[in-house]
Amino acid sequence: MNASTGMPPIHSSGNEWQEIDQVLIELNHLKQHSKRLDLLNKLHGRMAGMLGLASMIEAYSVWLMPHVAHELIGYNNTARNKKYLFCSGHGPNRRSAIAFAEQLIVEGKIGKGELCRDKDGHYAHKWVFETSDDAGILLILKEGKRLGEEEITLINYSLEILCESLQRGLEYEDLFERASQDMLTGLANRRVFDERIKGMIESARRYKRPLTMLSMDLDHFKDINDTHGHLAGDQVLKSVARVLTKAVRSTDLLVRMGGDEFLLVLDNTDSSSGQVLAERLCRAVDKLNFRADKTIRLGISIGLAQLQDAENLGQWLERADDILYHAKASGRSRVAVK
Repeated sequence: MNASTGMPPIHSSGNEWQEIDQVLIELNHLKQHSKRLDLLNKLHGRMAGMLGLASMIEAYSVWLMPHVAHELIGYNNTARNKKYLFCSGHGPNRRSAIAFAEQLIVEGKIGKGELCRDKDGHYAHKWVFETSDDAGILLILKEGKRLGEEEITLINYSLEILCESLQRGLEYEDLFERASQDMLTGLANRRVFDERIKGMIESARRYKRPLTMLSMDLDHFKDINDTHGHLAGDQVLKSVARVLTKAVRSTDLLVRMGGDEFLLVLDNTDSSSGQVLAERLCRAVDKLNFRADKTIRLGISIGLAQLQDAENLGQWLERADDILYHAKASGRSRVAVK
């Protein structure tokens, strides 16, 4: 008899304690599984309304950060030629993480499930999606950090949701590119211009950066088209598009507006620097040496206009077009600036 409680003592066998331990272990597993399911449901909800690949990678990084501290998440799909890097760091850490990721992607130094470390102490892990050829994510951790077992398990479970979302994003981008691309030249079309130009103007004014427009029109294109036929005319447009594309940066906006008219908006570029580029484009088109006959050769006339403080989009376009007309009237195959 227990003197303090008046109850007889409880004797438990070793097997009973083992059973209790097993029950506690299973309860803990269920608790962890329930917690993981809750996290995955939040990820699924976060991804549900997204269409763009870049926004999906950024959302995944934000969701993962409280559970796995990392500098960068990258998505690379060699078969589809798609690559997105999202880095949460700043300054030297950001540059270092991005350079490390670029190196690993380009050189292919890290395989599925492998661990790699750079000179700054960042560790990188790679996962390859089973549903895609040579596509997966690259995770670069905070300096000196390694993934634990629970972190790896969480990422493994989340990949199914991420992969499904990214596949949806790829399909959306394919549709968007077809709707936004000039079918003949591969350049952006008028729709892209309408979508991007207002944002470029707002950004230029907010950060006080110059923005310069090149309004371009081919000289003697109709003569070549009439003399040699539409197939030859199509080849001319494709060749000119390639020349223009080589000259632009990813931050610039190059558009085929229709026919033989093109627009190039140069980000963070004043009229003086824009004129240097425009004159180089004139020479490059001239070197293509497309001719209607011995005396009539393809050229390009360019009207150059830097955005003014009090100018709206319509006024800017109209002024650039007037300057282009001046270039045409002055002898063609030249750059006019006002």
